[in-house]
Formats: sequence, C-alpha cells, structure tokens
Amino acid sequence: MTLAHKIQGESMQMVVFQLDEGQRLYAEAGKFLWKTTNVAVETRLSKGDPGADAPAPSGAAGLLNKALKTGVEMGKRHLAGESVAFQHYTAVGGSGLVTFAGTLPGTMRAIELDGTMGWTAEKDAFVCAESTVNFDIAFQGWKAGRKSGEGFVLEKFTGIGTLVIAGAGNFIELNPSKYGGTIEVDTGCVVAFEDSISYEVKRVGQINSQALMAAVFAGQGLSMATLSGDGTVILQSMTYDGIANALYARVGQDDNVGVTGGIFGTSKG
Repeated sequence: MTLAHKIQGESMQMVVFQLDEGQRLYAEAGKFLWKTTNVAVETRLSKGDPGADAPAPSGAAGLLNKALKTGVEMGKRHLAGESVAFQHYTAVGGSGLVTFAGTLPGTMRAIELDGTMGWTAEKDAFVCAESTVNFDIAFQGWKAGRKSGEGFVLEKFTGIGTLVIAGAGNFIELNPSKYGGTIEVDTGCVVAFEDSISYEVKRVGQINSQALMAAVFAGQGLSMATLSGDGTVILQSMTYDGIANALYARVGQDDNVGVTGGIFGTSKG
C-alpha cells in the first residue's frame, strides 16, 4: 500500500508523510524538518530493506557475516561522501506525521516502485524512502567522480514502496528514445533515471590550452553525461555547481552597494 503523503510548496517544496502505526521511512541526515511526537526516530547503520535489521544467525559465522555486510555498506556510503548512517522514522501508537525537504530550493518527486523497475539517483537527490525500498551505491566514473562529485556517484533503489527525490530549480522529464535514443546533458543536471536507461560520462572535445584555462578559471566542466535507452530521465534546471559558483562570486562583496553605486546604501563612518 502506498504511503499517504502530500508534496507542498512551490520554490522550496517539502513532503509530508502520514505514517500508520508500524510504518517506517528511512532518510538521509539533514533532510528532516518536523514530526508529531508519536513518530519515533533512531539512527541506524543499516539500510532500509526489510531484512537489514533482522537478528543475525546464531553462532560466530552468522554474527561475522552480518558485521561484514554492514561494514561494506558503510564503506560504500563513506566513499560516496555520504553519512554512514540513516535516520529511521516509525509511527507508534497510531498515525503520525513526518516532513522532509531537499537541501536547496527546488522540486520534489515521489516515485512509487512496484518491483518491476528500479531507479538510479544522483547522490544529492535522495531524500527518503519506505523501509521496503532497497538502497545501494552505484559508482560511475570512479576517478572523475571522486574528484568532481558532479553526479558521478549514483545511488540505486529497488524493491517495492515510496521513494522521494529532490532537485534544484524545476524538473524536466525526458525519454531519450524520442530524441534518437540518446541525450547528452551536463552531469550536474542529472537527478534520476529508470533502470532501462544506460549512463556514461564522456569527454567533450579535445583538452587544449583554451579548454584548460576555462576549466581552471571559469569552473567549466570538460565532460557530460550520455543517457541512452527507452525510459524516464529526470533533470534539474539548476546545478549544484552553478549555485555554488554564483554564491562564491559574491563572497566579500558589500551587499549595501548595488546597481545605484551606493546612492541608497548605508553610509559608513
């Protein structure tokens, strides 16, 4: 059964879930906004699939296997630059409300997984998911991804249940099959895509002195994502790097001096 939820807001959306007793969500740290008091929260090292919190088989071998499985998962999340733990929210003693949001102004989307098709999301897009949704890390472009973080580290979601993603700005949905089978996009624009889509990062043109100067001084990327196949691709209209560069450009500027040259600004003694 789909978890009852409602996405609210315009420029900065949030999702409000109504959890019945026993229903559980897991979320990334930093995405929680507010909850009613009967929604319990705890931090766990395990992911949200149903068997993750089951008791380990008796004996030393069972305990060791469970510890190794948890350790591998923690290692993947650490290498991806994510928190090693999830926050879990469970309704106790009746229905309760819990609310989440993305980290930047933009759009949210709830995706209902039915077990027939998985989704892959950019590492900053994941907000929360039902406990029956499986989570894994899918690395693409290892060396480039570890240096740039521009959508090269991807997260994989399978199973049955509700998955919520968020992006910066507005969402754009495309199907590459309608555009000759392949589209090329800025890596920072990729939010999520269905399993039927293949993803690859390619260099754009030759690396010459002009391109290198642009990369160093203007922050321009030298690669883009190629998405191919028949399925849904969700893109965002703003990139995290674009926002960061815009904010960085204003560091140290006097906010009191505007286009009027400070005529109406605050005078300084």
